[in-house]
Amino acid sequence: MRPDSDIDLLVAADPLPRGRMRRVGEFAAVEREMEPFLQTAREAGVCTALSPVFKTPEEVQAGSPLFLDMVDDARILFDRNGFLATELDLLRARLARRGAKRIWQGNAWYWDLKPDYRHGEEFEI
Repeated sequence: MRPDSDIDLLVAADPLPRGRMRRVGEFAAVEREMEPFLQTAREAGVCTALSPVFKTPEEVQAGSPLFLDMVDDARILFDRNGFLATELDLLRARLARRGAKRIWQGNAWYWDLKPDYRHGEEFEI
């Protein structure tokens, strides 16, 4: 994290409109409400912005590369019935079974999803 890092925000909800732009459009009211707080943060030297991602529960269960970093870094603010925590636990367990590792390089990281990978081998996370 840096003072200019954005705030990635996953919203898992049902129902959601089809299409990313329609989902983002519905979030505009939240962004308007948050603007005074973001302005206060900017005045304190924290120049951040919200970066929302919207997924239905089915889309969360289907998986996304986005969730790789969430297994270690997510801070769950609200999770009705523990849905997201359970999905992240399942992903964390699958990564552990594969021996996957998050590797820091410089000021960023990448995932080695299967350290014992052999050319041509297929696997699922």
